[in-house]
Amino acid sequence: MPRRIGIVGVPPLAVIEEINRAGDVIVDLDEPQVRAPIDQTASRIPRVYCAILRTVVLNCLHLPLDLVYIDVGPGKCDCALHVSEILGDMLSVPVIRTRNQDTLAFGHPLCTSRLPLMEKFTRITRGVQSALPFAAMERCQPSCGFWGVPPRDFSLLSPFPATTHVFGWTRCMENKTPADLALERLFDPTIPTVFFSQSFCAKSALAKHLAAQHPRAIAVDCDVSAGSSTRAKIEAFLELSGIEPDNGDHA
Repeated sequence: MPRRIGIVGVPPLAVIEEINRAGDVIVDLDEPQVRAPIDQTASRIPRVYCAILRTVVLNCLHLPLDLVYIDVGPGKCDCALHVSEILGDMLSVPVIRTRNQDTLAFGHPLCTSRLPLMEKFTRITRGVQSALPFAAMERCQPSCGFWGVPPRDFSLLSPFPATTHVFGWTRCMENKTPADLALERLFDPTIPTVFFSQSFCAKSALAKHLAAQHPRAIAVDCDVSAGSSTRAKIEAFLELSGIEPDNGDHA
């Protein structure tokens, strides 16, 4: 019977290949997998941790798992190392720490495609579960950029047109090199760009630093869900930047 293996962050490619060969089922613990209040984690993890790591703990409180791989290297964050200790005490299954420092570049065709932004992110996050690269896609001419990590609440992505290019750790994620700081720092200064981070995430420092270097940028963050004020900031920024609403043509 296939095992249910939880992953946190982007484990090394060798780990994903092994799981794929065994035919086991991967559960991405960074994404909401259960319908339960995130405050259930309050006794296990401080509320000032980012919503992604709190989601990891929430999932582990409810899901039957046989094994957990958690990346605690530079491709994730120091807080993940602390969370690995929490999970080790919480769970009766092995919690294996990894440090993904893979350098083999798989490319990032989704990040520069004309797919709706929410679909880009959905495919990129699911791609972590496979050791295979994405197929080549036609690169679109970008109208704006989104830099950062995948938000916990994907509805944050809805105001963006399909011609949005994706940068930051999400591009590293598609490239299967989550610790590639040079790639993470990359942005396009010729297009208006939203620099995003989860509230309380260490990457918010880099988001604000890079946004200050960009001639047309805004840095935003949100916690568990994308509130109306955050969405309003993004929508106003896009409108003032002359970004046309998406017309739904993604051919």
